[in-house]
Amino acid sequence: MPETGIFKKISIFLEMIKFSHTVFALPFALTGALLAAGGVPSLRHIFWIIMAMVGARTAAMAMNRLIDAGIDAHNPRTAGRAIPAGLISKGMTLFFIIVSTALMFFSAFMLNPLCLKLAPLALFFLLLYSYCKRFTALAHVVLGICLAAAPIGAWVAIRGTIDPPALILGAVVLFWVAGFDILYALQDLEFDRAAGLHSIPVLLGVTGSIRTARIFHTIMIALLFTLYNFMHLGIFFLLGTVAAAVMLIYEHWLLRSGDLSKLDAAFFNMNGYISVTVVLFAAADVLMR
Repeated sequence: MPETGIFKKISIFLEMIKFSHTVFALPFALTGALLAAGGVPSLRHIFWIIMAMVGARTAAMAMNRLIDAGIDAHNPRTAGRAIPAGLISKGMTLFFIIVSTALMFFSAFMLNPLCLKLAPLALFFLLLYSYCKRFTALAHVVLGICLAAAPIGAWVAIRGTIDPPALILGAVVLFWVAGFDILYALQDLEFDRAAGLHSIPVLLGVTGSIRTARIFHTIMIALLFTLYNFMHLGIFFLLGTVAAAVMLIYEHWLLRSGDLSKLDAAFFNMNGYISVTVVLFAAADVLMR
């Protein structure tokens, strides 16, 4: 294969796994690292945390695309994805999964022994998520658990221990991700019903799903306030929490009538802004203190 072909395949792969969406979880990983360090972590820690995060998310998304290729081929919304469209082979996708998983494990090794011990558990949940919608509506919660590993893992990378603040921040991410994934799954409601797949939208319908997402996001904000009190954080973290709450309110306001035409704006824009806002205000809080 010529060199240009290799770069083309890499480009297709990165688009397939929505590499740009790493912005959703990476800022929370950095927030965990900042709070654990009580300041700016070393460049070494930051580098290997980012590498572990990139490796884990890339492996997870690639596994999901590979495992769901047959389902995606029959879903009009996803039939154009790289594997069902024949733009990239299953063999090459598997190769990228192996490389990404190796990067995750090597990064965990470079951080500390506890990170390496926890890496197989993280991989288990990443793999489990890809199969969940075949047997349970709780796939959204499992995805939340997968991304909750980002701030918990970053905390462990800095301190070498699992402490209550890390678990609270992990729970923040769990309910945030589960909530917005429920909203995202509304796009496939009719297909999932016809295909016999499981999700909160299939179980509860549009109205019930939006209400459930609201509950999850309310819990998320409550947990951010809990973390603020538990760690005796400052005004900047408090302002960041308020800003995140306002953006979540706006996200749900966009979907208030069950109109899914604004789902992209609610899902991609707001959630990207929320994660970046939290890390920026957490950084300001830690640095100013």
